[in-house]
Order: sequence, then structure tokens, then C-alpha cells
Amino acid sequence: MTDAHDAPDAPDAHETALYTHGHHESVLRSHRWRTAANSAAYLIGELRPGMSVLDVGCGPGTITADLAELVSPGGRVTAVDAAADVLEQAAAYAAERGLSGAVDFATADVHALRFPDDSFDVVHAHQVLQHVGDPVQALREMRRVCRPGGIVAVRDADYAAMTWYPETPGLEEWQSLYRRVARANGGEPDAGRRLLSWARAAGFTDVAASATSWCYATPEEVSWWSSLWADRTTASSYASVATEGGHATPQELAAVAEAWHAWGKAPDAWFSVLNGELLCRV
Repeated sequence: MTDAHDAPDAPDAHETALYTHGHHESVLRSHRWRTAANSAAYLIGELRPGMSVLDVGCGPGTITADLAELVSPGGRVTAVDAAADVLEQAAAYAAERGLSGAVDFATADVHALRFPDDSFDVVHAHQVLQHVGDPVQALREMRRVCRPGGIVAVRDADYAAMTWYPETPGLEEWQSLYRRVARANGGEPDAGRRLLSWARAAGFTDVAASATSWCYATPEEVSWWSSLWADRTTASSYASVATEGGHATPQELAAVAEAWHAWGKAPDAWFSVLNGELLCRV
């Protein structure tokens, strides 16, 4: 993958936060589930053929590919991520979908995007601002590279607002622990409720705020969600930063993972993830 280039000198800003999730298989398992329909429905009605889109923090590229189809024919998506290895996966996925000619990939830091001013009709970031050190600066950069009349679209979960049934003490510990680790890494896990405030601070004045949720309630959904979080808790980079940072012992993480497995076997298990979202007109 290439570095984003052909832009004026980037602002004197850079990423200071550590990405809490990392790119373990258990993380990518959930990221690959995401589509424009289930994760960017608030934006779909704004997209038209021929548009240019910047997809910030594209991950494995499932939403990216959908965006490319939605702006076809004639449109183009530039997908950026801080991690070159996951960009390779995204490029391979675009090729599988027959979209290689409609998507460019590059490494980038959202705090200092190396694109000229007014480069894109739409700038999109899904589950990104919760992980960055300066979300207001990130939004300023997204605004800078968006053309007048264009849209900056962002969507982020809110961990404190996640809720589930049956009530399980181990999951309460998971929620508390995750929020501690994420903040120690320099991010803000309760980003969903803060998006509007961050956008105002970044200079946006025409903002439509909304919220939607993911809900996991069928036996298949519950099994998938509980197993991936159990795996993340003990095997992903999150587990490493939790233990190395002194937030939990391996034994405590194992107990949380077991709580996820136990919850996932409950016949009436239900889990909801609240997401804040914004359409910011430039």
C-alpha cells in the first residue's frame, strides 16, 4: 500500500492514541460483518453516481466496497487506514468484488491527511473517532479535504450505553475494564454521545445528528457476538495492553471471557450497541 501524497505539507499533528482493538482475527471477524446497509444507512441517501469518497479507517474494506458500488458509475473511493496489513486485505476484498478499478488504498493519519483542500465530495469514518487522540483535529482535517457543499459523515459506538440481558456481572466487568483500557490508550470509548460536541468544536455549523443501534438477539447472532468478544478478551492486542498496563491479570481476563461464553448460551440473551452518527455539511 502507498502513503497518501500529492498534498501540501500536513498540519503539525499526528496520532497519539494506541488502537485498542488491533487486528486480531476476532476483531476482523466483526469488522467484516459491517456493510453500508447495517453501518452507514444514515449516509446512503446522500450518495450519487460520480461522487468521490474518502473512507477513513477503512479496515478490511467491506463498507468501502459498498460505498464504491453506491457511487458507481463514475465515482471513486479512496480508502485509508493507519495499518498497511489491513489495507492489503481491503484491496483483496475489493478485487473479489470486481471493484479494483474503483478504489484506491493508502496509509494515512486522520490528524494530518495528505490530500489537498476540497478533494472529496464525501468524507466518511466509521468507528474511528473513538480511537484517535484528537477527534476534533481529525474532524477538522476531514472538513478540510471535503469540498464545499459536501458531507463529512461519522458514526461511533458508545460503550457506556451498551446494554444486554441477562444481567451478568462478568459483562459489567468487561464494560468497565474496556473503558479503562481504551482511555488509557488515549481514546474515548463513549464517543457516540460526544460526536456532536466534537463537530461543533471542529467548526461545523450544519450538522444532522442521529443514533441507530446494532442488536444481537438470535441464537446465531448471540453466539457470534459472545465468541468474538471472548476471543478478543484473551487473544487480541487488547488483552496485551490490558495486562501490560496493569488493568487486569490474565486470570481476570479469562474470567471475563468465560462470562461472555456463559452469557452467549442463555436462551434469552440480547445485546444492543448504541451508535451516534452525524451528517456534517461543509
